[in-house]
Amino acid sequence: MKESHIVKAILKYLKTVPNCFAWKEHGGMYGTAGIPDIIACVDGRFYAFEVKAETGKPTALQEATIRKIRIAKGQAFVVRSVDEVRAVLTVPCDEQ
Repeated sequence: MKESHIVKAILKYLKTVPNCFAWKEHGGMYGTAGIPDIIACVDGRFYAFEVKAETGKPTALQEATIRKIRIAKGQAFVVRSVDEVRAVLTVPCDEQ
């Protein structure tokens, strides 16, 4: 499945999650390089999802950004499906 299709499916799922505000982060000349594809706030918790197709790997800059988010006490993950996002949102933050 193409990465863009996975992003659409995840955003569709996040629209059904109570107390969730989420958006697709668009890259480009005015964006910040390395920012994960989807940013979400769920029940006051910050989540960032870098979406990859089955064989895709995050770049060094994406990995560095994920580390910075985690250091700031945000939740950041590389995901490949809606099921992975659903699993992240069902695990209490102190266990991630």
